[in-house]
Amino acid sequence: MSSRPQFPRFSNVFKALSLSVLAATSLMALPTSAAAAEAAAPLALTVINHGPNSFHVNSVLVSGAKEAVLLDSGFTRADALRVAAAVLDSGKKLSTIYVSAADPDYYFGLEVLHAEFPEAKIVATAQTLKKIQASVAGKVQFWGPKLGGNAPRNPVLPELMAGNKLQLEGQTLEVRGLDDGLAHRSYVWIPSIKAVVGGVNIFGGLHAWTADTQTAAERAAWVAKIDAISALKPQTVVPGHMLPGTAQDASSLAYTREYLVRFENELPKAKDAASLIETMKKAYPQAGLGIALDIGAKVNKGEMKW
Repeated sequence: MSSRPQFPRFSNVFKALSLSVLAATSLMALPTSAAAAEAAAPLALTVINHGPNSFHVNSVLVSGAKEAVLLDSGFTRADALRVAAAVLDSGKKLSTIYVSAADPDYYFGLEVLHAEFPEAKIVATAQTLKKIQASVAGKVQFWGPKLGGNAPRNPVLPELMAGNKLQLEGQTLEVRGLDDGLAHRSYVWIPSIKAVVGGVNIFGGLHAWTADTQTAAERAAWVAKIDAISALKPQTVVPGHMLPGTAQDASSLAYTREYLVRFENELPKAKDAASLIETMKKAYPQAGLGIALDIGAKVNKGEMKW
């Protein structure tokens, strides 16, 4: 009787082969899964709050795993240098600088930042850019002597952004507030972390700057913009201007709205700017940025041109 060679059972061979293929497939998938997890990592916000001489304006660094987007530049050269230090300390590549408003405390720092991060795109919406282009010469003329060496030497202006969205490592930053009576004053909604960076539309613990809203219609548009932000139900709200330590939540929305309504109600009652200032100071005794109330009251009572 002849002997036959012994072979492993077919089922065992198939099982071993399947396990090998599965293991190889899993190993091949690891880099892709890791990349996807990295891309989906939550964005982080770093708020750089500039001092009283810069109207307590905020710059906000939005960071992903490897790159970052900056929202607003600060007012002075010193402000911009502090922003640059925050970017460098983060270890992230600055891909974009977005300017949300046409006020100089939102873009005067671009000159310094462009020199430090020449590859970063600097952008603004059409409405904001048009307003900056129309006013920058006058702003430099007014603020230059006051700031001295802290003023921009050769102001850098943003370029026109394409669309109304910024991208950061696969996540979207939506530029909003572009379809109302104050379309040049935008805010940024970051849906992945339910955060709003409010720009000049939101104040925290300060007198709101009303000198640039000189009609009842403009102030009503401002209130409507706050209501639109509130409707998003953000978990984090970063005011454009705030006292240090201000809570970064919806309380600043309520504060700014209440302030504007109070200002609107008291404006026609006041016989002059001085009485309006006195009334608003009594209503908000702890509020900072008195210059905002002083100028805003004089402008809106017709005692000062702005």
